[in-house]
Amino acid sequence: MATVPIIDMAAYGLDVASDDDVDLDTLRPLAEELYNALRDFGFCHMKNHGIKQSLIDQMHAANRTFFEKPMDYKNTYLRPHDGQLHGWVPFETETISAARSVDNKEGFSYMPSDTIEIWPDVEHFESSVKEVYTKSHKLSLRILDLMSIGLKLDDKHYLRKCHQLISKKGNITLMRNNYYPPIPTDREINPIQARIGEHSDYGSLTLLYQDNVGGLEIQTLDGEYAPVTPIPDTVLINIGDLMQRWTSDQLKATKHRVLIPDDVTRRSKVRQSTAFFILPDEEVMIECLDNSNKYEPVSSKDYLTMMLKPTY
Repeated sequence: MATVPIIDMAAYGLDVASDDDVDLDTLRPLAEELYNALRDFGFCHMKNHGIKQSLIDQMHAANRTFFEKPMDYKNTYLRPHDGQLHGWVPFETETISAARSVDNKEGFSYMPSDTIEIWPDVEHFESSVKEVYTKSHKLSLRILDLMSIGLKLDDKHYLRKCHQLISKKGNITLMRNNYYPPIPTDREINPIQARIGEHSDYGSLTLLYQDNVGGLEIQTLDGEYAPVTPIPDTVLINIGDLMQRWTSDQLKATKHRVLIPDDVTRRSKVRQSTAFFILPDEEVMIECLDNSNKYEPVSSKDYLTMMLKPTY
């Protein structure tokens, strides 16, 4: 079992009305604790972040209602293949790991900057997704402030400023609701299939809201995978590839996965999660902050385009 640190965000969570209400002396120890946790694990749980569990539960309940509807209904809300990301992603149409077959899941993506939004007529679906996105956006900016302080950058808002277009044109920060359906007992399991294969996320950071079913595993320093037990009322945070490049490997994007359970009882359970993928503005150049030039500069847009090509 991976003992992922728990960070108490109370001093800078969303229950604090204004960012300016908290001075640097208060933020610095919290920033150092967050930086150390992400340096050592690539992941951490965050409590007292200010997003109510009841809202997450309401969103997951509405999502489940949608995902359990017939294929013909869901096809109405299919993600278009014209560069836009908003919409339904059908079951077994993505391959996140080249070493595995298609992922055993489906999803629904939301990105406010897309010009077309089509929403299922499921109670609380649209409203809860939009509210979680808005709150995650606000929380992510505060986490980026803490990251800037933890990295000892001169401007505590440096990373925030690199993400100022979240939810607008010019930034493709995306929220994805994932649904892992029950696996019938008579289905033959492909040995190289996973619910989602081994991968690191592509952006700066990811906020992950899990249900209580579990299944997420992260790669430890010795290269083995260990399960991460969900903790109620927390959000799980992890580093993405672009943050690793920015920090010249001070912070590393930890690989993670969700396997198909060996246990038949666990296979029969629905699993749900919501990932808020935080990306820098498209034109931001990701250059090593320590001037080491360990990685070649790349724009946020170009890196994401390169990484997404093999997925579909």
